[in-house]
Amino acid sequence: MSRPPIDLRSDTVTKPTPAMKRAMMEAELGDDVYGDDPTVNALEAMTADRLGKEAALFVPSGTMANQIAAAIHTRPGDELLCGETSHVYVWEAGGVARHSGVTARTFAGDAGLLRLEDIEHAIRPDDIHYTRTRLVWLENTHNRGGGRVHPMESIAAIRHWSRENQLLMHLDGARLMNAVVATGTAAADWARHFDTVSICFSKGLGAPVGSALAGSAEMIRRARAVRKLLGGGMRQAGILAAAAIHALEHHVDRLAEDHANAKILADAFRATEGFSLELGPVETNLVWVAVDPSMGTAAEVVAYLKTRGVRLSALGGQVIRACTHLDVSREDAEYAAGVIRQIEPAMITAVTLVY
Repeated sequence: MSRPPIDLRSDTVTKPTPAMKRAMMEAELGDDVYGDDPTVNALEAMTADRLGKEAALFVPSGTMANQIAAAIHTRPGDELLCGETSHVYVWEAGGVARHSGVTARTFAGDAGLLRLEDIEHAIRPDDIHYTRTRLVWLENTHNRGGGRVHPMESIAAIRHWSRENQLLMHLDGARLMNAVVATGTAAADWARHFDTVSICFSKGLGAPVGSALAGSAEMIRRARAVRKLLGGGMRQAGILAAAAIHALEHHVDRLAEDHANAKILADAFRATEGFSLELGPVETNLVWVAVDPSMGTAAEVVAYLKTRGVRLSALGGQVIRACTHLDVSREDAEYAAGVIRQIEPAMITAVTLVY
């Protein structure tokens, strides 16, 4: 290859920029478990402010942030309501059941995006035979929903219904900043409908590690105890928090570039016989593509593209995903789009025979 591979598998593959590395190396450090790391404290205050919440907690991963949220909002035997393709249900190893003893009741929604009509009759009766419906769980942007932005009107309607029925709400906002940039709606305006919000720094924002959970001061006090229980207490974590601060200060607005590059890829797939966009127009940085069997399987298409220096993910027998991020330039996106437009079934077959 005359050029480095273009890695479109996920926005988690990003590496720290030189400026981010400098911020990490210059970070003032302390022991965060004792509350003594000034850089972690600064990140938590900044995150809480951005999300319009009283407090926030820095954690190693988005999965941990979500698991902590489930734990502080529920008791064993409770039930949460979520989309059937929600990250918490599909990709967190059954954590809410294992860690919190909580049942996830799922709904198809609009490709995983819940609407009030999906859940308004879902609350269990107050009867010893039933679990207690306790928590509504939304995801914005919704990964398996094509990276689409959850409509604000739908969120507001669900929140009003939840309050009337004494239910709590959590937002998996791993890619919330993508929704912010795509719509121009501030993060705090999204977050105000939820009791807790998680946000990931290591996806499109480009930090190497870390997420945060935000909510009321009391909720975050309880969350800190659950983080310790799960082994998430970190020591001189300011070296990581500094990367997250840099990301919040410098990498939010540039997410628009990722969205534009994703549309370049989407146009290429849409224009190439044998492919179609699985979930409609691309809104942010995720492109989910259905592969017609005439082209082979998703894994075979991914194997072929890898030989051309383009890396994607096969996330189903006939489904592939491309994800743009700060390590993918406009030139990279256009090159990958050119490769996609040239794909023919014979090319896939040839690579399959070699492998």
